[in-house]
Amino acid sequence: MPVPPNVPSELRTPRLLLRAPRPEDASALHAAVHASLPELRRWMVWAQDPLDLPGTVRNLTEAAHRFERRETLRYHVWNPDGTELIGSSGYHALDWRVPKGEIGYWVATPHTGQGYATEVARALTELGQGTLGFHRIEIRCDRRNERSARIPHALGYTLDAVLSNDDVAADDPAQLRDTLLFSVTR
Repeated sequence: MPVPPNVPSELRTPRLLLRAPRPEDASALHAAVHASLPELRRWMVWAQDPLDLPGTVRNLTEAAHRFERRETLRYHVWNPDGTELIGSSGYHALDWRVPKGEIGYWVATPHTGQGYATEVARALTELGQGTLGFHRIEIRCDRRNERSARIPHALGYTLDAVLSNDDVAADDPAQLRDTLLFSVTR
């Protein structure tokens, strides 16, 4: 299957705006990441050594190019008027031959516990099964991350596997961890 040219650069949910990365979002992203490091470091490898502001600009420039080339489809999650960054989500591990993708997400600490990650994952699941024509969508998370694991359950995903000793803990590379692999197919 060819890569769909009509991937939207913006999506709206009842409470959120999802928008493709832009270099001019660097200050908001940098601030949200740094304010959320105590929580993010437990689960995200990239949070162990967070980018400075110039590095964030470079990261967003590359993310925008990868979005345009449909290599990854990262969306930043904003309040409805696009003035406050709530988090980040999107598709990675894309395989347009199947087609399929994996949804990842994080929410800035001040906004956790409000259902935003579930709302975003629902919107991306609908986009994937609709416009993008995915036959498989996956969500993976550390087995210990109970909050993250509740999201695919709530959206009707199936737990396909527990991948034992699949990776190392983001915050302690000496500790092995298990990965939960959820999917929805059509």
